[in-house]
Amino acid sequence: MIRTAIIAGAGRLPAAVAAELQAPLICALDGFAPDGITADVHFRIERLVPLFDALHAAGVSTVTFAGAVRRPRLDPAMFDPRSAQLVPRLIAAMGQGDDATLREVIALFEEAGFAVAGTADIAPALVPGAGVLAGEITVQDRADATRAAAIVAALGAVDVGQGCIVQQGLCLGVEVLPGTDALVSSVTLHAALRPDPARGRGLLYKAAKPGQDRRIDLPTLGPDTVAGVAQAGLGGIVWAAGKVICLDLPGMQAAAARHDLFLWSRE
Repeated sequence: MIRTAIIAGAGRLPAAVAAELQAPLICALDGFAPDGITADVHFRIERLVPLFDALHAAGVSTVTFAGAVRRPRLDPAMFDPRSAQLVPRLIAAMGQGDDATLREVIALFEEAGFAVAGTADIAPALVPGAGVLAGEITVQDRADATRAAAIVAALGAVDVGQGCIVQQGLCLGVEVLPGTDALVSSVTLHAALRPDPARGRGLLYKAAKPGQDRRIDLPTLGPDTVAGVAQAGLGGIVWAAGKVICLDLPGMQAAAARHDLFLWSRE
């Protein structure tokens, strides 16, 4: 049997991925405990090579990354001698941004002998294909989605954010380090600057960055996102089909129906 380890961060995604696997090994990064599942192994970046040893000892051949993490502060006193040899590579990657850091992390696991699988490979039901999944799309919504996709592609090219909010062609906000919930909340602070909602309520758009390795750090949406979008007075959520994780899609659809919102997985 091929055994898979989930390199887990915070949130519900690790548990959702684990439900699709047979006896996965749950490895949680210190400070980022996953919800609804118990970690088998806790680790620190400063002791990455001992983690590799533990994975090999447990018969793991494949790893997948799931859950939210923030860039940890490295403690020089915590490094073991073998992991310390990786410091120059990690520091150099961190200096180039999140995408470069994540690519380097993947490279380190692969060099240690592990195959790296993405969520779409392990749990394809969590990454919907194209289609309108709730509500109805208007001509204005389509125009706003096109505008939003161009904005997110431009942001992603400089490794900034995976989302934005657009209403009637106006960009009301872009996603930065605090994340999607902070972006959605921010638009309620500037209600006077927003256009007449009768002509289009606007939308939240999410997509992976251009050239992003889709095996790690895909954008994630869930019922809480739908609730936030409703509270912000937006009309719905659009995301790039096959490039965004939807936690509890039925729950998202039910929430969208309650709040008269649309959900569009856009080709």
